[in-house]
Amino acid sequence: MSSLPLIVHTDWSRSWGGQEIRTLTELREMRRLGFRTALIVREGAELARRCGAEGFTVHHIDFSSKFNLRAWLDLLRLLRQLRPAVVNTHSSEDSWMAGAAARLCGVPLVARTRHVLEPVSSSFSYRAFPHVIFACSEAIAKQLAGQGVPRRKIVTQSTGIDEERFRFSARDREEVRRSCGIADTDVLIGNVAFLRHYKGHEFIARTAAALPEQFKFMIVGGGNGRALLEEAITKAGAQERFILTGHREDPERYFSAMDMIFFSSYETEGISQSFIQGLLYGLPLLACRTPSILEPLEFVRRHRLVDYGDVTAARQGLLELAENLERDEETVRLQRQDIAAKYGLKRMVENILSVYSRHGVHLP
Repeated sequence: MSSLPLIVHTDWSRSWGGQEIRTLTELREMRRLGFRTALIVREGAELARRCGAEGFTVHHIDFSSKFNLRAWLDLLRLLRQLRPAVVNTHSSEDSWMAGAAARLCGVPLVARTRHVLEPVSSSFSYRAFPHVIFACSEAIAKQLAGQGVPRRKIVTQSTGIDEERFRFSARDREEVRRSCGIADTDVLIGNVAFLRHYKGHEFIARTAAALPEQFKFMIVGGGNGRALLEEAITKAGAQERFILTGHREDPERYFSAMDMIFFSSYETEGISQSFIQGLLYGLPLLACRTPSILEPLEFVRRHRLVDYGDVTAARQGLLELAENLERDEETVRLQRQDIAAKYGLKRMVENILSVYSRHGVHLP
């Protein structure tokens, strides 16, 4: 067997979103550095399809219930065969099963990544199984500690964003705006996110109806919340003001087309990847007062905060931000520098490697 350490990630989810993107990002970076990598997921997971297409080793375990004895036996057999150096779990069921199984198999480092800001139903699995818990924001770390998880176990690490990929392009701006029918005199307010209820897009629709007609809105993302969003837009009478692009694999091009960002998420978020991506463009920002989202704002030069659902405040904030939309390259440079230093991909990889090293996991 190869002497290179094996990093294994596990996940219960079959869907595709920020959590799964984080897992794939870590797998890519660890493989690039020279580690062996593998994924354990349920049959039919979108993450499995994407990992398989990129040449990652994918194993299937039925994580649908932690009371599935056959799945436990299959998992123990697999981990004894693989002998990983690290097992990193991500969702509730796989964290119970893979976390416990990895401990039973003597895996040197068992980690759990906590992606959402909401109370945990039980802190037992957090205290008993992982050596380390990666919290995707400081707010998540504080919440876990408040529920009895030892603070010494928790490492705050949001998903690192590739600052070289997410940068302004005048060409992309011109092409996207032209293809979407956005005039030079229009003010384009954008939001990049998967379409789910807690992303708060209904708030954007109601705010749109309260703004002058030159304000246009672009929602970049797909998901099972599209029908509800379309209903909210129709109810607000703002159909002619919205562009819904659906899921895009190239969101970086759409950020360049925007004049402002309206980040409307109102609960459960860690530090959203699309939020950090948008901050790298230095655009004026309107955001809801969501604990995790407040953390990067110390580096943001032009922003307004509102309470979710306060249309009057949102309207006023967007009007104020729209008074000066000229791009100040030096301000953007400084903001990019600060955001990348704390939330960039390089920073995430360095932090994870440091945790691995403390637990004796090194490349030879």
